[in-house]
Amino acid sequence: MSHTRKRVALYARVSTDGQTVENQLQDLEAVALREGWEIVERFIDKGISGAKGREGRPAFDRLCKGVVRGEFDLVASWSVDGLGRSLQDLVGFLSELQAKKVNLYLHKQGLDTGTPAGKMLFQMLGVFSEFERSMIVERVKAGLKRAKAQGKVLGRPRISPAVESQIISLRGTQLGMRAIARALGVGNCTVQRVIKEAGGL
Repeated sequence: MSHTRKRVALYARVSTDGQTVENQLQDLEAVALREGWEIVERFIDKGISGAKGREGRPAFDRLCKGVVRGEFDLVASWSVDGLGRSLQDLVGFLSELQAKKVNLYLHKQGLDTGTPAGKMLFQMLGVFSEFERSMIVERVKAGLKRAKAQGKVLGRPRISPAVESQIISLRGTQLGMRAIARALGVGNCTVQRVIKEAGGL
């Protein structure tokens, strides 16, 4: 063991107010005692969903700022799902840690990025995150293609050309836009758009 004690930040999160972080903290404190880590600070987000971004989790945000300032050598959390809901969130956080040479310990998963096996897993996570990103892009593209094939017009639904020409001819009678919209049973915005596209008759 090195002579300098590792400065560790503990992070605990529960998604509902009814749950308690005490068990999580107890487990992490026991590991810190066993390993000879110095607990610098405990960060706790209570009643906050992991789906929320960093700005929605005040304690996690403070933890990240502490990492950037170089206040810790290690971040310890009870479980990987406490850190975030998506693989990309986790990899983004791990990248921040890595940039500052801070390791991550996850109690439930038995992961320590300070070990060779932990480092290897971190690299694999990066590959999976890239895979997840490309899968999302592919799904979006496939969804758009399917929608087009089914004849769905993306964006605002357009009215039929017949109704458009009626709007233009009624505008020629000096009827107001609202009156035209009422007469044809379409929205005011639609009438405005058709008239604008026709050169603002």
